[in-house]
Amino acid sequence: MREDLNVPMSKGAISDDARIRAAVPTLLHLAQRGAMVIVVSHLGRPKGVEPDLSLRPIAMHLARALDREVHFAEDCVGEPARVAVGKLQNGQVLLLENVRFHPEEEANDADFAHRLAALAELFVNDAFAVSHR
Repeated sequence: MREDLNVPMSKGAISDDARIRAAVPTLLHLAQRGAMVIVVSHLGRPKGVEPDLSLRPIAMHLARALDREVHFAEDCVGEPARVAVGKLQNGQVLLLENVRFHPEEEANDADFAHRLAALAELFVNDAFAVSHR
């Protein structure tokens, strides 16, 4: 599921969680119906891996908003993502690390898209503003 969780941050804290709150109804709808929900998003415009732009704080905030655990994968592709997805059970939510840690995301790289797509069976776009990616 593609979400727009690119929220404003100030000194490591979320200063406006409107986008997170907007994602809650769709995420709950899927999770409550037994879907294994894998969430893909970005934060900022990092140049490679920038710890200050990790989605880990977003996962914690999202867990509070959903009132359920949100698992977190240390990367959005590769072994960390595959292992995290493999552990996911029906009704659980997993947030993948910031896709923009990979320059291929903004380059619309087809191989990168295939690597992301390989993690799931279905795609739900709940982030119209980033539909061009």
